[in-house]
Amino acid sequence: MKVLGRLLPLAFILSLGAQAFAQAADTWQPLSFLQGTWQAKTGEGSAAKVTGTYTFAKELKGHVLARHSTVGGCTGPEAYDCEHSDLLYIFEEMPAKPLQAIYFDNEGHVIHYALSTPDATTAIFLSEPGPGPKFRLIYHLEHDVMSGKFQVQMPGQDDWKSYLEWSGGKQ
Repeated sequence: MKVLGRLLPLAFILSLGAQAFAQAADTWQPLSFLQGTWQAKTGEGSAAKVTGTYTFAKELKGHVLARHSTVGGCTGPEAYDCEHSDLLYIFEEMPAKPLQAIYFDNEGHVIHYALSTPDATTAIFLSEPGPGPKFRLIYHLEHDVMSGKFQVQMPGQDDWKSYLEWSGGKQ
């Protein structure tokens, strides 16, 4: 009876650990289609012609999904920063709360995003409301090609305008 009394709390603790592990795995499952290294080439209507790659990978023992990008080639208007670099970190601030993201770039921009996954191959990052424009970042996988859009919505307007659109296959 003493052995059973000692085993029950241990079994309970182990089951909590298994539940936490299952919840952690489920947290990132909707974004699994993003993971890996992707080629990127801008399309028509983009502010610049850019080629490069970006990688989504888990970091910090799986607590963050990070996107790192590299530019392979770039031509654009004088005002466009062809030396652009940025980081996007996706995280779960609290268990069972929606995922969030934060974006940083070498121009000093910081964008806080709420994240939604309307289907198994789409992720939509929507900036938090504020006094200036809203930003939307969309990734969509179709037939092994990842496409992306970075869009801007000016205050008082309903339409979104694409600033940069790209697509490419997985490396």
